[in-house]
Amino acid sequence: MKEKKRKVADVAMNLFIENGVQQTSVQEIIERANISKGTFYNYFASKTDCVANILENLRYDAGQRRIEMQMGRDKRDKDVFIEQISILIQLNEERNLHALFESIMSANEPELKKLVLQHRVYEIEWLAMRLTEIIGEEIRPYSVELTVLFNGMLQHILFTLRITNTAYSIQKLIRNLYAYVELMAARMVETNEHILNPVTVDQMRGTTDKNLVTKDELIQMAERIHAHVKMTEEQADLFEVITYELHQDRLRKIVIEQLLKPFQRLFKGVTGETEVQKFTNLVWLYTRTH
Repeated sequence: MKEKKRKVADVAMNLFIENGVQQTSVQEIIERANISKGTFYNYFASKTDCVANILENLRYDAGQRRIEMQMGRDKRDKDVFIEQISILIQLNEERNLHALFESIMSANEPELKKLVLQHRVYEIEWLAMRLTEIIGEEIRPYSVELTVLFNGMLQHILFTLRITNTAYSIQKLIRNLYAYVELMAARMVETNEHILNPVTVDQMRGTTDKNLVTKDELIQMAERIHAHVKMTEEQADLFEVITYELHQDRLRKIVIEQLLKPFQRLFKGVTGETEVQKFTNLVWLYTRTH
């Protein structure tokens, strides 16, 4: 059911990009997806719920790609960051996602605008975390402001490049913008001057309802994998060590992070690959957020 629901959401997203959110009816989605009205409402409570699901899928896809690129590599490596941003820009350009967000924001529906705001705050939080990891803890008080500045420069340059049909290198663009951010960060630390105060930042963060994975959820996921995925002796040995660490009161992050990439590689192209990849990505995310 989850895969079929995703396909319907993808059809709806394409229609929203083509025609606009307000101009697209549920009936048009039903006809394009070749499903019944009952099936649509079995998946989504409303068109707004469908939009929410699309944004959730986009966040999930982006999160998976970013984790795959970063796992097993130095979190302070600038090249990893440049790869993470570059691949997502490329995907967004290919999917024409800027048109989707423009369509949602012009729909004049408060609930839809709130969904986009939440999506953007999630992205800001991730980017602020990454900048802090790369540059250092001293920029944490300024990380959200630096993220806003980075995003502002990025979006306006991309807009200019699009309307002038100018060829460009994504990697070079991100590398240059990151260099500007480093200079701004150094000045903020030196002068302790910034525009966004802590109250403003907290208010922004309060607009999202974060649903980060819990340790109990990871353990339950591990139990399902154990019950349904047949493993070789080598796979089982690594899995046993990872699940042992998850059950401890104090999670030894350095131990578990060293095991995740090798464990994931053991399932490349074999049964259980999807389940294991999702599990290892979420375990890695948990170690970075706790």
